Amino acid sequence: MEASCLELALEGERLCKVGDFKGGAAFFEAAVELGTEDLKTLSAIYSQLGNAYFYLKEYAKALEYHRHDLTLARTIGDRIGEGKASGNLGNTLKVLGRYDEAVMFCQRHLDISREQGDKVGEARALYNIGNVLHAKGKQQVWGCTQDPGDLSPDVRDTLQRATQFYEMNLSLVKELGDKAAQGRAFGNLGNTHYLLGNFVEAIKFHRERLSIAKEFGDKAAERRAYSNLGNALIFLGQFHTATEYYRKTLQLSHQLKDQVMEAQACYSLGNTYTLLQEYDRAIDYHLKHLLIAQELSDRVGEGRACWSLGNAYVSLGNHRQALHYSRKHLEISREIGDRNGELTARMNVEQLMAALGMTEGDLSSCGSEFEAQGARPKFNKRSSTGNVDLWKYTSEKVTQPCLCPACLICLQQAGSPLPIMSVTEILGNAMEIVVVWKIGRDPSDEDCFFDLLSKFQSSRMDDQRCNLNEQQKSDNENPCSLISSPQTEEFFDLIASSQSRRLDDQRASVGNLPGLRITQNNLGHLRGEADPQEPSDDFFNMLIKCQSSRIDDQRCSPPDPGPRAPTVPDEDFFSLIQRVQAKRMDEQRVFLPSDEQDETNSDPATPPSGDSS
Repeated sequence: MEASCLELALEGERLCKVGDFKGGAAFFEAAVELGTEDLKTLSAIYSQLGNAYFYLKEYAKALEYHRHDLTLARTIGDRIGEGKASGNLGNTLKVLGRYDEAVMFCQRHLDISREQGDKVGEARALYNIGNVLHAKGKQQVWGCTQDPGDLSPDVRDTLQRATQFYEMNLSLVKELGDKAAQGRAFGNLGNTHYLLGNFVEAIKFHRERLSIAKEFGDKAAERRAYSNLGNALIFLGQFHTATEYYRKTLQLSHQLKDQVMEAQACYSLGNTYTLLQEYDRAIDYHLKHLLIAQELSDRVGEGRACWSLGNAYVSLGNHRQALHYSRKHLEISREIGDRNGELTARMNVEQLMAALGMTEGDLSSCGSEFEAQGARPKFNKRSSTGNVDLWKYTSEKVTQPCLCPACLICLQQAGSPLPIMSVTEILGNAMEIVVVWKIGRDPSDEDCFFDLLSKFQSSRMDDQRCNLNEQQKSDNENPCSLISSPQTEEFFDLIASSQSRRLDDQRASVGNLPGLRITQNNLGHLRGEADPQEPSDDFFNMLIKCQSSRIDDQRCSPPDPGPRAPTVPDEDFFSLIQRVQAKRMDEQRVFLPSDEQDETNSDPATPPSGDSS
């Protein structure tokens, strides 16, 4: 029995090592089902099962088993195991966006590792805390219109704390001689400095990351380093050098057969060549991005590619092609519910139509051309009124009994049965009659309708009020009698008992651990013969801080920045292009002389200079 449990666990471990996490999790679950009395073995199974579910993105199960591991480690006094379980919980909570709780568990891992003199565990905990703070800061800046470095004080503080932990991690892994860990630290330091706007520092760290990636032959890390270097160089105005790094990113993505990264590299190259005013080359790369986005069914990416293509064709003076892609951008924005994209695309279409001297009627002739160039057919989303020509209805067309809102209310109040119709018929007739009623109504009819509506609504409110009978009113004339009654005391005793049971339900119980077979051999360990290690005051201070932040989770979140596109990189510098284009438009304006010239006027703004000169 014992050997079978261990054999199942070993097979699960083997499968996870070769990347078969689903099969590994099945074997670990079978091992738990058989159970074991070996507490160390069970703790290892919990840990690896939690990790398997983490890689399968089943984070609720991952949390469950890492909590089991933490409970068991504390019970048997395994401090190293407790630290590792705390670290695993922190990583899982980070992915779930529960950053304050994640920091608390990772800090616990750090404290235990330092207490036990575990340098490897300490380095891992430092990295994990930096990673949680980095993720928290990145989430706060994602979707904002600010450039890297233009941050609120709290976000800047979060990212600066992340760099501090990464630097401590880097120092320790250098001491340990762990080159692979050094590469990860260099890469993340580069990313945090990029978000902070420290582009020179970011480039320094990314070059270190690139060197280590080449040393280990890690092509994926090498690709990431090239892409990150290109992003930082863009904001230093070194556009030509950025294109070299982006081309290397594209080559490696193609070698790795990573279409998503290939599309992102094409998108970045297209935008960089737009900044260099090399619009023909920009169009080539945006078309490549568009093709991959269509192949991957990334409609958001398609929309962004069409937007970029429209702008590039405008810069070349090809307004007809620009109109084609602006119309496609408008179509996709409507389909995916991108309100900002829709407004921008509509404005672009209107301006291009004016430049071409076209009207709405002329657009129908462009439909065949639009379909011929590979655009997807538009999905017609029906709305409640979108496909109904309400203005064609007349009063003679209404053949059902009078079902205007006022009559419905009258029938309801009189207790008369309403005509039996389907929901579609009711909605259709209501729309028909309301429109007819609005067209041919008399002002006094409108007043009558709203009077009836108000009366009906007020009666519905009354139905929801609690009506107390006269006996209840007389009993409650003295409010103090309620407090002093014996029934009230029993009621409060019941509440106290219920709340205490709820607290007990939240306590960790060793007897509830799955797969644990309690025998005489492990009973002494489960009783906790050793002195329990109480958490430090720092841990409880962090717990209080974490609990206080939970109320923030219940506040209304900011508007959703919109759907994300896999083929568009997170570090999108499209806003930079828009500002550059706006400045170029300003330069083409004619400033008329005025009677009172301001002698202190400065020169008009110029586009950012790079190595493109």
